[in-house]
Amino acid sequence: MTESKNDAGTVLDENKTDGNQTILEEKPLSNDSTVSAKPHIPSVSASAVLGESDSMPKGTPECHGHNFSTTGAESDLLDSIMKSFRNTGFQATNLALAVEQIQQMRDWRLSSVPWKEGDDPSLKPMEIRERVRARIFFAYTSNQISSGQREIIRFLVQHKMVDVLVTTAGGIEEDLMKCFQPTFMGDFKLNGRELRKKGINRIGNLLVPNKNYCQFEDWVSPLIEKMHDEQDNEWKDWAKKVAKQSDSEEDLPSKFQWTPSKVIGRLGREINNEESVLYWAAKNDIPVFCPALTDGSVGDMLYFHSYKRPGFCLDIGEDIRRINDLAVQSHATGQIILGGGLVKHHTCNANLMRNGADYSVYINTGQEFDGSDSGASPEEALSWGKIRITANPVKVCAEATIVFPLIVSQTFAKDVNAWKESTKDCVCWAQDIQPQSNEN
Repeated sequence: MTESKNDAGTVLDENKTDGNQTILEEKPLSNDSTVSAKPHIPSVSASAVLGESDSMPKGTPECHGHNFSTTGAESDLLDSIMKSFRNTGFQATNLALAVEQIQQMRDWRLSSVPWKEGDDPSLKPMEIRERVRARIFFAYTSNQISSGQREIIRFLVQHKMVDVLVTTAGGIEEDLMKCFQPTFMGDFKLNGRELRKKGINRIGNLLVPNKNYCQFEDWVSPLIEKMHDEQDNEWKDWAKKVAKQSDSEEDLPSKFQWTPSKVIGRLGREINNEESVLYWAAKNDIPVFCPALTDGSVGDMLYFHSYKRPGFCLDIGEDIRRINDLAVQSHATGQIILGGGLVKHHTCNANLMRNGADYSVYINTGQEFDGSDSGASPEEALSWGKIRITANPVKVCAEATIVFPLIVSQTFAKDVNAWKESTKDCVCWAQDIQPQSNEN
């Protein structure tokens, strides 16, 4: 029989395989054991409960929460609580780590990375490297726009603190609808049948009357008609150019196509309302990607339009090229993703094209036991190459309307003017740096 002994006096019989027998047998404690050998305590129990532990590595942070007794001025209370989260534990600590991760992606400059032999010589000058920052992808599900999170997102876009937006159809249409009619507070427990009879739609504990969608349709339908006219006119011009080509010309002239991001940009310009996220995205030339643009009210309008006038086309192929190129043509990227599903995967997959994002923050309540991408952890994304193996990604398991405003209060909202000043001459891709003028 092979036996393995531990200091507490238990014996592990490695040859016993009978499931009805215990492989832990009680033995007398050795005389030099530090575990108490009181006769009323079975040695196996003493070893299990009172066994020695290894010493914690030097410098391991200790867990402690916020001390309200020592809080200073009331204006410092939020900052003080947020700082204490770092050592509070559980999701409070992850929230603090998310703040750090976002600040790192905002602070990154190519100058932080030493130039080495074999690198592009044009990137060697420090004045070039200091002007290259990380490209920040910001993704959010439609419920974030349905809620008051819309105002937080608008703030980021208005001040050009993010570079690429990814959302769902609801994230487009509800931003626009709120420019016409408000969304109202309700209750999670309201009777769905009664609401249906009254023409009121419920989103969690929010209420959206049907008339909001009707007004949105009245506004967007003429725009679809107009964009259809523009498409047909462009295509007629294209057909004339093709007809004039000789047989020896193999390449066709470029052909105009509407894409989801082009349509969204047009809607943002047409809405002309500073309360809108899309208005500021269009004004600040921030692309908004929505590969499932038809999965909502906009899709309904396109469906109705197709009966009146078939032939309006959306090219999603051009958009996938565009978002992937934005990721590839970046010296570093960060991704902040509120929610899961399409927006999470679309953003991560774009970053896969460059072997992963350098910085990542997930905020969602998804769990990974069902194999869904919504619940997939950053560790799973690492295995795919959507996040770089050198990264330290963070997932906050929490409802985003609670935690994201707190994160913004400690990051983006802290230094609005300083951010604008520090990034005014920056680009995310060195080839986009404009030559300096020699004029005095």
